Amino acid sequence: QVRLVESGGGSVQPGGSLRLSCAASGSFFDVNRMGWYRQAPGKQRELVAVIISASSTNYADSVKGRFTISRDNAQNTVYLQMNSLKPEDTAVYYCNANIKATPTTWYLEHWGQGTLVTVSS
Repeated sequence: QVRLVESGGGSVQPGGSLRLSCAASGSFFDVNRMGWYRQAPGKQRELVAVIISASSTNYADSVKGRFTISRDNAQNTVYLQMNSLKPEDTAVYYCNANIKATPTTWYLEHWGQGTLVTVSS
């Protein structure tokens, strides 16, 4: 069974930094698109950043210049480096990945359990 295991959330003051990690575990053939979404209280889940390769990334306008997404293909892990954090970045952050179980199956979307990031003074 494929799982996405997140780590790195926590509390930080405005202007601070956090690094989120998400590793795909279990038995699978390939991991394609990986990304991070977030959901603040009372709001819909929104895209933060996605990565297909080092040269193919996309960011929400609200985090451009402050957040950096990267991945380690050998470890099937995606990272989100968050700098200059603001109170409005407070949310549960979810890892997302498209994973192919075998060479003949389709890519299926998987979600992590979420990790809370709180930015407050």
